[in-house]
Amino acid sequence: MRAGVLHGPLDLRVEEWPDPRPAAGEVVIEVALNGLCGTDATEYAKGPMMVPLHARHPGSGHLGPTVLGHEFVGTVVDAAADSTAWVGTRVACGAGVSCGTCRWCRSGRTNLCAGYYTLGLSTHGGLAELVVAPTSTLVPIPDGCPDTEAALAQPLAVGLHAVDRAGIVDGDDVVVLGAGAIGSFILAGLRGHRGTITVVDVDARRLEVARELGATATVVVERTTTAEGLRDLVGSPPHVVIESSGAPGAAATSLTLAARGGRVLLVGLVKAPQELALADPVLREVDIATTVAHVCATDLPRALELLTTDPLAGVIGTSHVALDDVVGHGFDPLVAGTAGGKILVDPRRG
Repeated sequence: MRAGVLHGPLDLRVEEWPDPRPAAGEVVIEVALNGLCGTDATEYAKGPMMVPLHARHPGSGHLGPTVLGHEFVGTVVDAAADSTAWVGTRVACGAGVSCGTCRWCRSGRTNLCAGYYTLGLSTHGGLAELVVAPTSTLVPIPDGCPDTEAALAQPLAVGLHAVDRAGIVDGDDVVVLGAGAIGSFILAGLRGHRGTITVVDVDARRLEVARELGATATVVVERTTTAEGLRDLVGSPPHVVIESSGAPGAAATSLTLAARGGRVLLVGLVKAPQELALADPVLREVDIATTVAHVCATDLPRALELLTTDPLAGVIGTSHVALDDVVGHGFDPLVAGTAGGKILVDPRRG
């Protein structure tokens, strides 16, 4: 088969790769579409960080180079003897693999599994014609959901999980910092919220999409805008602040913005250490929560149901690129920040 394989920083090659074989509990999926996200772009531009080019992952037993891709959909074309019932099923994959037996899995928090690993990051993924996936990561795609919509299910599941973690109730005023990819899917998860949703970003184009996704107000800021300046622009302190930008200093800004007794959800990842002044939020009793990934068994089916009844692709915008063009028309625009909407790779187009 042909696959997009990461060999090192800025070194992704579309090349011939061995066809995968399923082990017990696994199936082979013929990939229809694989979405690219910021994590993929970071691994390509600055990695390897999560991708195991030089170290074996204890869960997957894989040693790099690595086939990227963790947002994929397709049709099951082969399976281990215990999973043949899946053959012929069109599926979306949650990509996060959990053991099912540790204390976190037993409590339903499979995204915190002690042995958690991710297809396309910790081991080979779906930026290829074929991919192996455990059946525990799969959800059948409803008949009324096109592949283009279904390919958004995994990132939408992340957004839905984040909204749940934010503890938002009707009437809450919500501020979302960052209207990029994850911010957009959080907004999709907030559709129907009975309360104000203010979205803040440095890019006016992203805010146009945010308004289409249900934002009641948008605020364009400069990268130099201070927390105090943003507080004046936002107005009344919000009940909930969701920090999805991952920008340096944004976590501290979130704590400054939140109302007394409010809540801050940290979504964006910043690798560098950040300074936080905690006395003020402690004295105002501001709750701090975090979120990571999604729970495949609950969040992924919800995402597919929403995409079937309330499509997103036309709102956020999608572009389809061939596998041969994945660097020039996929990764490079993502790294440069010039990509608009969601980039979906079709491995069947060469």
